[in-house]
Amino acid sequence: MAATTSSPSSVAPGAPGLRVAAPDSRGSKRLRVLVVTKLFPSGASPTFAVYNGLQMAALARVCDVDVRATVPWFPGARILKRWSPAGQFAELPARETVHGLDVRHPRFLALPRVGRIAAPALYAASLWPGLRGLAGKVDVVLGCWAFPDGLAAILLARHLGAAVAVKVHGSDLNVLPQDATLRRLLEEGLPKVDRLIAVSRPLGQRAIELGVPADRVEVVSNGIDREIFKPADRTEARRALGLPLDGPLIAYVGRLDRAKGLHELLDAFRTLAQRHPALRLAIVGDGPELGKCQQAAAEAWVGGRLFLPGALPMPQVAAWIAACDVLTLPSWNEGTPNVLMEAFACGRRVVATSVGGIPDVVSSPELGELVPVRDVPALTAALERVAFTPYVAETLTRAAPYGWPESGARLRDVLQAAVDHHRAQTTGAVHPAGAARVRSP
Repeated sequence: MAATTSSPSSVAPGAPGLRVAAPDSRGSKRLRVLVVTKLFPSGASPTFAVYNGLQMAALARVCDVDVRATVPWFPGARILKRWSPAGQFAELPARETVHGLDVRHPRFLALPRVGRIAAPALYAASLWPGLRGLAGKVDVVLGCWAFPDGLAAILLARHLGAAVAVKVHGSDLNVLPQDATLRRLLEEGLPKVDRLIAVSRPLGQRAIELGVPADRVEVVSNGIDREIFKPADRTEARRALGLPLDGPLIAYVGRLDRAKGLHELLDAFRTLAQRHPALRLAIVGDGPELGKCQQAAAEAWVGGRLFLPGALPMPQVAAWIAACDVLTLPSWNEGTPNVLMEAFACGRRVVATSVGGIPDVVSSPELGELVPVRDVPALTAALERVAFTPYVAETLTRAAPYGWPESGARLRDVLQAAVDHHRAQTTGAVHPAGAARVRSP
């Protein structure tokens, strides 16, 4: 079915088949959006999926947004709360305020290690009793994360008589389809969406490879908070944090997970620390690899040169980025990590792995260097080059994306296109054909 085009488009450089659309202006009618996702910050984990929470808060400025931030549940989840994600979130209240949004936390039945084929149906069925009263009162259902959230959103939208859009973030299309069963489910379900929203061009291409019609694939990148992430003097930032003023500082910001390349980063730093006594490393965040990082910090060779400030609110994250000479993200897989764009906004170069949407972000040598996954020698060499090579911070700030208000507005435009497509499908109306649009800076 042909898609509605709402604004003039131009071809995106280096992205055959995908197009860049200028933001369009719409009428005053506010879309009624039902957001269904487990990818959302909460009182129990305020930094988890914070970017999804910020974008939905921005969307709420231009739409009526109803957020159902779901929590996995199974019998005995509370007992296993130390070992299971379902248990870790078992104490969440049924309702709370997050980023100014009224957020509900319905539980959905999740069967650990089994029931993958039935997972979307179980997810939708678990939510349906609390949603059935919204039939005819929702314009579009937005599922954030492809499986099972997105596939469940497709089922729920069908029963609510609403359009459906699925927003994908990275591993849900880059990693999950490596499992044959999940790939088949995604190939069967995702082509039914009115719009598939990706956070990067490569991720949008992955959706097309999984069978989503190209004219329904849109790319809307995340925004950043430009009031927080902005150019700052490196020396002043270090002084405020109580850090030594001499020598280069490498910074990592993110979840402390092995798949983030932390072991490779520590190995690279061991080599570099022997060559450069004034070099230091800051690892900002929390997660299962915290113990490994603490062990490294306690090693005699480190000598107080590895800092572990923990998970921090965004203003403090921005301070650590401002204090560094290079920000690194040696992940095994990624979507489009906001931390790289935040580094640019602060005027800092990056060293990251060439995975997911990262090459779409680190698009020129001026911005930093890309290395292969798990390649410690390449990571070591790149960090050494960038950390010890002077650069002009102002050249990087221009590469930072737009702020959250524009990200929310562009997401609203895509959701309107989903509603237009759904109405065309249900009424048989004919609309002019349109190619996929990449909504990026």
